[in-house]
Amino acid sequence: MFDLYTNNMKVKFCGAARTVTGSSHLITTDDGVKILLDCGLYQGNDPDFDDFNQEWVFNPEDIDVLVLSHSHIDHAGRIPKLVKDGFKGDIVCTSATRDLAAIMLLDSGFIQEKDNEWINKKRARRDLSPVAPLYTVANATKAMEQFVGISYGRWFKIARNVEVQFNDAGHILGSANVTLRIEKDNRHFDYIGFTGDIGRPDRPILRDPQPMPACDYLICESTYGGKIHQGMPNDEKDLLEVIKQTCEVKKGKLIIPAFSVGRTQEIVYMMDRLSTAGVLPNVPVYVDSPLAIDATDIFIMHPECYDRDILEYMQIDPNPFGFRKLKYTKKADESKAINNMKGPCIIISASGMMQAGRVKHHLNNNIENERNTILVVGFCAQNTLGRRIRDGAETVKIFGVEKQVKAEVVIMDSFSAHGDQEEMLDFLGCQDKSKLKKIFLVHGEIDRQSVFKEAILERGFKKVEIPVLDQEYNLD
Repeated sequence: MFDLYTNNMKVKFCGAARTVTGSSHLITTDDGVKILLDCGLYQGNDPDFDDFNQEWVFNPEDIDVLVLSHSHIDHAGRIPKLVKDGFKGDIVCTSATRDLAAIMLLDSGFIQEKDNEWINKKRARRDLSPVAPLYTVANATKAMEQFVGISYGRWFKIARNVEVQFNDAGHILGSANVTLRIEKDNRHFDYIGFTGDIGRPDRPILRDPQPMPACDYLICESTYGGKIHQGMPNDEKDLLEVIKQTCEVKKGKLIIPAFSVGRTQEIVYMMDRLSTAGVLPNVPVYVDSPLAIDATDIFIMHPECYDRDILEYMQIDPNPFGFRKLKYTKKADESKAINNMKGPCIIISASGMMQAGRVKHHLNNNIENERNTILVVGFCAQNTLGRRIRDGAETVKIFGVEKQVKAEVVIMDSFSAHGDQEEMLDFLGCQDKSKLKKIFLVHGEIDRQSVFKEAILERGFKKVEIPVLDQEYNLD
């Protein structure tokens, strides 16, 4: 068991330390309150993380409250296992995050069950006993009973002497940066901040990232340290150019591996605008992801998260996620039929890192055709199929079969929902350098973090740490 009273505040880095997945950070207050920030699933094939999703570096029963920055699986995906293993506290997040988490965790539970069936079939052939899934749909359903949704911009008490405030992170629908206000003696407060995933200004659909209160300690993402994205004004133009080149010139298929939440809706919205403007080529567009379809319904339910541009556009087009040539496909037979189609089309399908989901089938059927294009629109972690394709591999293995990469690969990192280095530095401008004692960099690979650390120090911040997994710091 873990000590209840510590007499000093601590932070322990339980995930997304020198990697971009599995976000989880544990705060222990002076009087022993344990607050978990995120509880993400590791996604990737790094052998060093084989046991990450199965094991805890803390006792789930000892956690008092979980504060969730947003619903992406690398931030929320282990919540059902946390509850299954004994966590009984509240899961506090924004209302939109709660709604998205409901569909995403159920979907993740279904995937866990199906993957487990395949694993146990392999084990049976080797006369090995079956193993249980990480968690099930029933575990995910049970976990949703503990969610508490609150609004942006208000202080909300989550534990003794601890309040939380969410401000819009501009990353995905409902995403937030997190500030903990921890009461000390004589009404003195310590402020511990967690940026979550820092979004980008001037992106479609969502509001710009909102500043957070000045903190004493800040846990900061670093995904695109050292990188500068292309700005929004050229995204629609560049997307249109890729569509025309693939569908009109090469007469091929454009495959866009995209995360079901956020990226898919952004791309559909851009195509909707292009269609309204009369410049989108007259080809079928398929959103082939049941989760993306459900997520789009939730986007429609939360206009409070929209920026001014989309609200004004909706005066012209009340449905910014639907146009004449667009079809949402839920059923498996509809998905399979797309691969049998002749002629050009656009396929938007999950997953964004190409590790799983229907997009693998589309890649399997189309990657060896030089008329086709694979448009990479987001970050792909190390040891994923997406990373190998975007890094220029000539051959890749899909479903155990070696495939030649003959399709053109186009990379548009400007679509990323993560701020680039300058955007992250601009966001840190809301912090008081004389007050902020230390910044901890998480959610980034070490080469990116090292560059970002130097850039932060050059801006005049005092101290920057790059923790390793399971490392704990005293917060004096």
